[in-house]
Amino acid sequence: MDLECINTIDCNQGAIRAVRFNVDGAYCLTCGSDKKLKLWNPYKSLCLKTYGGHGNEVLDAAGSCDSGQIISCSSDKSVILWDVSTGQPLRRFRGHASTVSSVKFNEESTLAISGSHDNTVMIWDLKSRRNEPVQTLNDAKDCISSVQVTDYEILTGSIDCSIRRYDIRNGQMFSDFIGAAITSVNITNDGQCILVSTADNSVKLFDKITGEMLSEYIGHKTEDINVESSVMANDSIVISGSITGEMWCWDLVSGKVIKRYEHTFRKVLNSLCVHPRKDIVMTASVHTVKVWGKPSDLQVLNSIVNDD
Repeated sequence: MDLECINTIDCNQGAIRAVRFNVDGAYCLTCGSDKKLKLWNPYKSLCLKTYGGHGNEVLDAAGSCDSGQIISCSSDKSVILWDVSTGQPLRRFRGHASTVSSVKFNEESTLAISGSHDNTVMIWDLKSRRNEPVQTLNDAKDCISSVQVTDYEILTGSIDCSIRRYDIRNGQMFSDFIGAAITSVNITNDGQCILVSTADNSVKLFDKITGEMLSEYIGHKTEDINVESSVMANDSIVISGSITGEMWCWDLVSGKVIKRYEHTFRKVLNSLCVHPRKDIVMTASVHTVKVWGKPSDLQVLNSIVNDD
């Protein structure tokens, strides 16, 4: 994999806590320590909308399947559903007793799933008028650090060193003890494996069904910081942030380091996001977001993205 930094965005919203592509990779969201959420065309450094309404720093966000709505969460303990075009909050959910660290839509964007430092995962019905969660998952013994959702599964990572997978179809929960506090969880694009970042400076790959560890990726440093990892769209390369300011890339099968890309010198690279179809990655460190890809990708994307 040979990437270049094809754009750098100074987000002007304090420290960036998370960066997220929308469903087709045309736009992105940045979550700031200034309590704001911003929608961008990341290929032109164009800020399209700013969303203000949280009472503390915004920690995570996601765009809906039709890109018409955004869900966000904050250390103010709330989850907010936004209208993309007007910038106005549509719903505000208050049920968590502590910081809400992670939030996702389900596949149809009819539910929001939020994980919190109160050790719970709450499921919110976005189509009904009720403001209480329709379900609360309280199996974790410590903070929920990361949540991922597929068409029929909810995957959670916790500081209690366990990943938990909830099968929504038959109401089952599967738990695996990893042995270190978990900072990030992901499901590979083929749906067969789970990628887990841990506070012991490693990223581990597990078989989703058997729980067997298939590979481990080391060299970067995370310590106790919530540093994210992911898999490229073709499932061949594992990437992770690092407290040294670099994006590390490993071969998924062999576990060998392929390359390191420096975002900032000795500043934490905490969040990253992979384009849903292309070999493009966004990384966030301090107040900037960098877009990594090939210059030819930038030309194509600029020609197809409509900012009107």
